[in-house]
Amino acid sequence: MKNPAVEKSIEFALLIIEYCEVLENTRKFVVSNQLLKAGTSIGACIHEAQNAESKADFIHKIKIATKELEETKYWIILCRKSKFYPDDNLQLSEKAKELGLILYKILSTSIKSRKN
Repeated sequence: MKNPAVEKSIEFALLIIEYCEVLENTRKFVVSNQLLKAGTSIGACIHEAQNAESKADFIHKIKIATKELEETKYWIILCRKSKFYPDDNLQLSEKAKELGLILYKILSTSIKSRKN
């Protein structure tokens, strides 16, 4: 059975890697490094959550993934708003939004089921 969060996080990480290579080619090393770390760690946290030791551990790992997602959105916004950075045609923003919808749904459902 396919896991949409895992699949989307891999797809997103690959887009982040591609965009960061463009940033590096234009000598935007600092932002590229920050974006690469935050953007790829989302998927790493989601993958870790798949083998969580408990429901609380699962929720904790998904919360970390959402924090990394929010940091990634910040770096994407900076890149998009800077006139000196290459344009990604809002592709990363849209994919981040899609991944966020999935993660926040997983988080809210997991927290509700833990309370029952």
